[in-house]
Amino acid sequence: MAEITRAGRPTMRPNPDYFTGEVYMDPINSAPAPARVAAVRVTFTPAARTAWHHHPFGQTLYVVAGVGRFAVRGGPVQEIRAGDVVWIPPGEEHWHGAAPETLMSHVAMQEKDESGATATWLAKVTDAEYDGV
Repeated sequence: MAEITRAGRPTMRPNPDYFTGEVYMDPINSAPAPARVAAVRVTFTPAARTAWHHHPFGQTLYVVAGVGRFAVRGGPVQEIRAGDVVWIPPGEEHWHGAAPETLMSHVAMQEKDESGATATWLAKVTDAEYDGV
């Protein structure tokens, strides 16, 4: 049966082991099995970012506001802006977050694996990695 989740769900703070800086999460959806999709709007304050991580089935980011940064392991730091869509293939290590002086919000969409996990978290992104040096 279809379900409507009404607006007004509380904003959450994510696990600080997986993020640097102030980050806020607003859940959108976590579909029940057999569906696997999970989506969340994430807002990063200036210079805030995720740790390195990867997803079992990949991830799509849709930037809805601000300017951010994104990088895959071994690649350059790239700027992302409102309206940009980023596809990260399954298992590709990456990070994303806000630019140094602006907020950035994106909708992150990914699928849960058999255990219910959507990501494998790794080490935090260093300031040098964030700066692309």
